[in-house]
Amino acid sequence: MKMKIKKGDTVVVVSGKDKGKKGEVLRVFPKTSRVVVDGVAIVKRHIKSAGRGQSGRIAERPASIHASNVMVFDTDAGKPSRVYREKTEGGKTVRMFTKSKRVIK
Repeated sequence: MKMKIKKGDTVVVVSGKDKGKKGEVLRVFPKTSRVVVDGVAIVKRHIKSAGRGQSGRIAERPASIHASNVMVFDTDAGKPSRVYREKTEGGKTVRMFTKSKRVIK
């Protein structure tokens, strides 16, 4: 399944408890339509001690959120925008912002 969001994109959360937060996409899961965004949906995981002399700890890491809850951020326009695909003259498919009609780098 093709997704309009890729690893490395800057996105804005548009719904949920982290609405308004901006971050970079760290991982993409196309089969479940979910993404992991840096600094968004932080969960705590309890880690058991590894051996003698070491203590367990609580680690925080970002959890995945549904791709429909984020929009790609257009840095030139300064606001989020939807994305569509278009074929160029060379036959290559590129992603473009719907509002500004610019190619996503």
